[in-house]
Amino acid sequence: MPKELETESGLFVTETSRRSFLSKFASGVFASLVAPAVMGDIQPVHAAAPLPQDQTTDMFDVLDLPEAIEGEHIIKRMMEDLRRALQKPMDQRKWAMVIDLRKCTGCNGCNVACITENKLPPGITYRPVLTETHGTFPNVARLFIPRPCMQCEDPPCVEVCPVNATWKREDGIVVIDYDQCIGCRYCITACPYSARSFDSGYFYGDLEGGERQPYELLPSPEYGEDRVRAEGGSPIGNARKCNFCIHRLEKGELPACTLSCMGRATHFGDMNDPESLVSELIGQPNIMQLKSELGTHPQVYYLV
Repeated sequence: MPKELETESGLFVTETSRRSFLSKFASGVFASLVAPAVMGDIQPVHAAAPLPQDQTTDMFDVLDLPEAIEGEHIIKRMMEDLRRALQKPMDQRKWAMVIDLRKCTGCNGCNVACITENKLPPGITYRPVLTETHGTFPNVARLFIPRPCMQCEDPPCVEVCPVNATWKREDGIVVIDYDQCIGCRYCITACPYSARSFDSGYFYGDLEGGERQPYELLPSPEYGEDRVRAEGGSPIGNARKCNFCIHRLEKGELPACTLSCMGRATHFGDMNDPESLVSELIGQPNIMQLKSELGTHPQVYYLV
């Protein structure tokens, strides 16, 4: 007899119906990722291959795109901004994300796309969508706040790591070396945005009779390492977090959350480029940062 499972909403579904739903939903997520490219006649820009970490150059040979024109598709403009940024040395780039809270519908498409892209296990979420409710019934409004890693200019997580397993790259992205991380979780405690998680080793298959599901054995493209998550090896036992999809950026592709946003609420680019979309948005008077009073100088901005 099929086993009943309780969902987050309190509903009960059978294992069979749950698997059927996930299969259909995964197809929908895939369609949401490729539809903008197909409908807008957008072609991803690819580099020849990711460069080794120890290689001295940090510039990428990417294909040309037409110059941005007024009124063109926002994804195409961001891809052009990305292409232009990758032609500069790393220390001259500064990646930033701008999220328009007026456009976010709380669909969680960005969260699902991130989990799918990075093959994240249960309990690990790089981009949760927080919900705030204002007012008193019947005059109630809801605000949805996607919260990736803030990629702080002065990250407190870096300072507390006893083994230097986490650091900030020259382009502003805070990264983690899974092989160096000892799982002390100091960085998780130090992060004022709760943007870091600990990989405790759980698998979705643990909820499906204990057997690993095929999708859990796929390699994760994180940091360009293609790791297959397995017991006894990293990233199990490590701190984990959003890294702006570095493996996609270095191929000239936008982060998965940016590309999958159906409301076009998420914008990404080089804030050191005065002609980029993010630079234009950051200059708006209704821009804000989370917990700016802490002096961490997050590189994720919100339009309100």
